[in-house]
Amino acid sequence: MSERPARVLLASCVNIPEPDVDEPLLLDALRDRGVDARVAAWDDPAVDWGACDACVVRSTWNYHARRDDFVAWAERVSRATRLFNPSPVVAWSTDKKYLVDLERAGIAVAPTAWIDRGDRTTLRETMKARDWHDVVVKPRVSAASFGTVRVRRDEIDAGERHLATLLRERDAMVQPYVRSVEGHGERSLVWIDGALTHAVRKSPRFSGGVEHVSRAVPIEDDERAFAERILSSVLSGRASSQIDAGALLYGRVDLARDDAGSPLVMELELVEPSLFLSSSPEALARFASAIARRASAP
Repeated sequence: MSERPARVLLASCVNIPEPDVDEPLLLDALRDRGVDARVAAWDDPAVDWGACDACVVRSTWNYHARRDDFVAWAERVSRATRLFNPSPVVAWSTDKKYLVDLERAGIAVAPTAWIDRGDRTTLRETMKARDWHDVVVKPRVSAASFGTVRVRRDEIDAGERHLATLLRERDAMVQPYVRSVEGHGERSLVWIDGALTHAVRKSPRFSGGVEHVSRAVPIEDDERAFAERILSSVLSGRASSQIDAGALLYGRVDLARDDAGSPLVMELELVEPSLFLSSSPEALARFASAIARRASAP
């Protein structure tokens, strides 16, 4: 009698805000490897997560509205089956305050002003104190550019209203607008099962906008070295001592360049990033094989 195929659930959400273009590619690739792969919503209480051999977090793009519930869900799933990426990763990287940990580990990050919920600090004060003339205002917990707006100095009144609205309900952050995202572009470097596989160029995206993504672009030498330093700082425990290096399955490093041309990290996506699998058949194959292998492990 043959053994049953490994069962894998790709975690999504009940009301997905936009299509996950990686999903059908990954499902087909997993099924080609003999995996019983399906999609289930993290916020569907009827799902039996313990019935699968592994759960892979993918398009859970509404988590920002219920982060505490999402972190608790990840902890429950981790007790019931293998979760990738694991629950400590979910807890650490769904709050962008992880950038502080990266900076302490010696990684160049986009300059950031952190403003706590209920704080009466104004955007005008924040920009004046740092001599910023063009900024991005966003929540500390956000997905799909939720609540993310660009504010120039001549738009300060609208920016003040937006920041005040955020601070009534959540923590916020303000960063200078990095000009290189319009020329060189923001580069998303995809990391799967221990290796950088490919990169794409993304256009700036703000709340309500559409993200424009290129096909695969070459990974420049300094960007590769920088991304590897970031991942090494995480996997070694220098940035987060809670993350088990062997359990990390995938990630995405979003980079831009400062005014001097040096790379700096915009975001480190370790929970539910688009991986742009259509741009790299090799990355798709690597991802599917890594999932199949982990789901089939004793």
